[in-house]
Amino acid sequence: MYRASTLGDLQEAGYRPRSVRDELRENLIAKKRAGENPFPGIHGYERTVLPALENAILARHDIILLGLRGQAKTRLLRSLVNLLDEELPVIVGSELNESPYAPFTGYARRIAASAGVDLPVHWLPRAERYREKLATPDVTIADLIGDIDPVKAATLKKSFGDEEVIHYGIIPRTNRGIFAINELPDLQPRIQVGLLNILEERDLQIRGFPLRIPLDILMVFSANPEDYTNRGNIITPLKDRISSQILTHYPQTIATARTITDQEAWSDRELADTTVLLGEEIKDLIEEIGFVARRSELVDQSSGVSARMPIAARELLVSNMERRAIKTGDKIVGPRLVDLFAALPAITGKVEMVFEGEQQGAEIVAKKLIGDAVKSLFEKKFPPIEGPRSRGEKARRRPEPEDDETNPFDRFAEQREQQRQKNPPPLQPGPYDGIVSWFAKDRKAVLSDDTPFAEHLKTLESVTGLSDLVLAHTAPRDHYERAFLMELVLEGLVQHLRIAREDLDSTLTYAEIAKFNLMKSRG
Repeated sequence: MYRASTLGDLQEAGYRPRSVRDELRENLIAKKRAGENPFPGIHGYERTVLPALENAILARHDIILLGLRGQAKTRLLRSLVNLLDEELPVIVGSELNESPYAPFTGYARRIAASAGVDLPVHWLPRAERYREKLATPDVTIADLIGDIDPVKAATLKKSFGDEEVIHYGIIPRTNRGIFAINELPDLQPRIQVGLLNILEERDLQIRGFPLRIPLDILMVFSANPEDYTNRGNIITPLKDRISSQILTHYPQTIATARTITDQEAWSDRELADTTVLLGEEIKDLIEEIGFVARRSELVDQSSGVSARMPIAARELLVSNMERRAIKTGDKIVGPRLVDLFAALPAITGKVEMVFEGEQQGAEIVAKKLIGDAVKSLFEKKFPPIEGPRSRGEKARRRPEPEDDETNPFDRFAEQREQQRQKNPPPLQPGPYDGIVSWFAKDRKAVLSDDTPFAEHLKTLESVTGLSDLVLAHTAPRDHYERAFLMELVLEGLVQHLRIAREDLDSTLTYAEIAKFNLMKSRG
């Protein structure tokens, strides 16, 4: 549009002012009709949160996003700025972004009366029309709404009863824009009361001034359900005035979680003459740690497990791979399971424990979460650890008959089962017997995070049947992925108590359980 510099230019251009809520509504409709994504970078909310948010915008509601930490609440609120016009005309020098068509402060009215159609206009970019405040116990009414400024009164030689001595807070200064308050329950109740008139009547109350400022503002909030009991409450009248309450949630699938981490984590790094490989399996494994933590009885589920945890864990894992490449001189470096222990600081710092978890210790719980995640990925990739039906397996229980009549087919099945117990079929070897037998011959496999890849692969290939099992059930793209999958099999056997593992100083030692226990008792 023609960039008008005065009120007269705006009128000639046919500019039509509209409220911020109408602006958001109409721009959302335009984007939806054009097939554009109004909320780029938001994943996993396409069928839950985003439809509710769009409905609230179309209804011109104030909004509160309610959810646990790390659920993109602040990111969602900040993305609303994309629905504002690129620029907005305001009166030059106005503290409250007043419209040239409707000045309401004493300053703006005087300027408009004297300048007429030559009233100077400034264009405000959309980024300056969004402001937010983190609710903390020390936030005051003066910060949010305003107060009398003695210095301004002395400078302007005005009395304290003059409107021009008011120093306006951040909310009125966001007039004709979007104002967000994060962690609303942390705001003291008496401060929350000060927001009631803004949400309902759109006017301000500053000490004794009966101000009726026609604020044009969209108020949005975020809150954590845990805060309602641990740190504070949202007062009931304020909740009643917030028209739409929208519940957020964590990613519901591994694929969605991985997409978020791909977007947010600093994984693509430049290391001279070195290629850092990060396959889909290790990415899924990192995400699985978060999913396991959200199911764990040792983790405080009311606190949640932030989506920031897998992001930080992946960055630490890549850093450990970089460090190994620098030390070994390998030009290509792939992930190893032992690298996951380098991600422990990202897990222990972002997972709140219940009492039982605190008793065990954060690092032990974190290692259990890693082990459970490895077990879950292993069971998705490879056959069941028990193998085919064997002599020791219990017979499946036959359902009880519903009446006294005996079905001849049931009687035949019972006779056949009795015959099988007298003459059981020969035991069939399981898919992992060869690997377990290799360790039973007093052998060990020692894997470290700082050995060159050639040596690391040689150690894994020395385990009889390990590489063959991986190739039989997966299709690795290269030797690095094959090595990782071989490690996954070993760790899966550990989690199912078929072999033992000791981790010490970034070194994993796999051995037979009986020998391992004997070594521990002697050591």
